[in-house]
Amino acid sequence: MNTKRTLTQLQKMKGQEKIVMITAYDALFASIFDKHVDVILVGDSLNMSFAGKEDTLGVTMDQMIYHTQAVCTKAKKSFVLFDMPFGTYTDKKQALKNAIRAYQETGADAIKLEGGKEKAKIVKHLTQNAIAVFGHIGLKPQSVRAEGGYSIKGKNEEDKKAIIEDAIALEKAGAVALIIEGVKPDVAKAITQQLSIPTIGIGAGVDCDGQVLVWSDTFGFFDEFMPKFVKSYLNGGEQITQAIQTYASEVKSAQFPDEKYSY
Repeated sequence: MNTKRTLTQLQKMKGQEKIVMITAYDALFASIFDKHVDVILVGDSLNMSFAGKEDTLGVTMDQMIYHTQAVCTKAKKSFVLFDMPFGTYTDKKQALKNAIRAYQETGADAIKLEGGKEKAKIVKHLTQNAIAVFGHIGLKPQSVRAEGGYSIKGKNEEDKKAIIEDAIALEKAGAVALIIEGVKPDVAKAITQQLSIPTIGIGAGVDCDGQVLVWSDTFGFFDEFMPKFVKSYLNGGEQITQAIQTYASEVKSAQFPDEKYSY
C-alpha cells in the first residue's frame, strides 16, 4: 500500500482481504504502525490504558481531538477512525455538531459510535450529512456502568437475534462498517455473511472481515487485566522495565555518559 487507504478500498476488501486495525493515540506510534495496518483507531480506550481511569466514559471531545490530530500528522497511509466519546451523540443535533467538529479539527476519515438499532436514526442523520460512520455493537464499553460490567454477548437465541437486528439496522441507516466486540463467533460470522459492509472483530472470532486490538494490550504495556481475546505479541512492559533499570544504574554509577556519548 503506497497511497492513503480510502473508505472505498476498505469496503472492497470485504470477503477478499482481511482488514488490519489497531489503536494509536500519538504521532510516534502512528508512524510505527502506519506502514503495516489498514486502519488506525484513535480509541477512547486511551482513558484507561494511558489516563489510568477505570473505564472509557470520562474522555472528552477535546482529548479525542488532540490525540487524533497527533495521529493524523503521521498516518500517511492508514485510514484514521475517530472514536466518539460517551455523551457526545445522545441525539441527532448533538451528534452532528460533534461529528462535524471531529472532521473539521482533525484529519479523521470517519467516526465511530456505539449502539445498535436505538442509534440508527442518529447514524442515518450523520450519513445524510456527509459523515462516514462505523457502528459498534455487542459488548459496548461505554455501557459498562449501565450493564454492571463487561460480559460476552450472543450466548442465547434472544441475544443473538437482537445483535443481528442491531447490525442490519445500522447498515440500513448508512453505516459504512461495523465493529463487533465481545460476541460469540457464530453470531459474528452470521452478521458478516448477511451484511454487505465490512465487519471488524475484537473478541468476536476469525470470521469477521478484519480485526482490531488495543496496541498497549497487544504489545504487553498494559497488564492490569488481559481479556481472553488479546494475544500479546511483545513483552513490552518487561523490556522497558529492564531498560530503565539499566539506564538508572548506569547514571548512578557514572557509567553513562562515557566518552562515546560526550562531545
